[in-house]
Amino acid sequence: MLVTDLPLVQPDPLEVLASTTGIVRHARDVRIDSGAIERFVASFGGTTPEPPAWDTTVHFQDDAPGGEDRIAGWVLALDALNFCFWSTSSSRWLIEWQGKTWNGYMALAAALSRAAAEGYPLWDPAWLRSITPELAQHILRPVAGSPEIPLPALRYRHLKELGEGLEDRTAADLLREASGSGIALIREVLRRFPSFRDVAIGPDGTPVHFYKRAQILVADLAGALTGTDLGTFHDRHLLTAFADYKVPQVLRELGILVYSDDLTARITRYELVPAGSRVELEIRAATIWACELIRQELAKTGTPLTAQEIDWLLWTTGQDLPTTSAPYHRTLTPFY
Repeated sequence: MLVTDLPLVQPDPLEVLASTTGIVRHARDVRIDSGAIERFVASFGGTTPEPPAWDTTVHFQDDAPGGEDRIAGWVLALDALNFCFWSTSSSRWLIEWQGKTWNGYMALAAALSRAAAEGYPLWDPAWLRSITPELAQHILRPVAGSPEIPLPALRYRHLKELGEGLEDRTAADLLREASGSGIALIREVLRRFPSFRDVAIGPDGTPVHFYKRAQILVADLAGALTGTDLGTFHDRHLLTAFADYKVPQVLRELGILVYSDDLTARITRYELVPAGSRVELEIRAATIWACELIRQELAKTGTPLTAQEIDWLLWTTGQDLPTTSAPYHRTLTPFY
């Protein structure tokens, strides 16, 4: 049964749920199946699924004095570049690090860990301000024979923007000034760094807030700095899902997202879905609301997962989808 109504959710401090509600209600090509949500929740059998832990094999670690501050800056750089890892060809951007070959998001984490090991201080605002396109390209250099990372010029600009936006502050300073509030940190990140302002204009001319990378920054900092005051946020439960291209693919595999025949055909042909188009907004808005409705259904069973924990479970599942799964949508964008 397709969802025909959406509950009002409060509080919604970033207005992500409120601003995407109209997109979902009036969607023509993407719908949410409430029955599939109920079946998915029932599959846990009353147990509480454990979101995966932060992967320390590929993410930067630093136990030396001042290490927490450097980790915070490294994670900020990671999420400044955390977008668009798919390829328009059969070849993917690949990274070698510590004897392994990585692709996708994990390749980005590996590349930045490699850069830190090579002495590049990704957490230093002055260094970021001085970065050149050539140095950014070197940091993200692929395995010989594989293509470069998509949108390389944007990634250089995002790194440079970090240094300019931080001015005389560090990422750790921003965390301390947020006083344990992920929402306060997100608002400061949006104020300082334009590339994190993931806001589209809906068909009715009103702004639609997604804030994928700004929200995932809080979740990643919490993961990277687990057990520390710097990585503790009292309002993480207010984060929504992180609308990207992998989570909707998983939701579609589960039958939770239902695409029109026309959209299905476009995605099957690997046709680009333009950023900011009606269809792209429908996919992203439905992803956010599907995760929110899963959260609400889980809460009824006494399973108190947050929307971002559900997102992480789904994203991790997406790394091992069968080859017969329908492909994800392709959108060239710096937002996911």
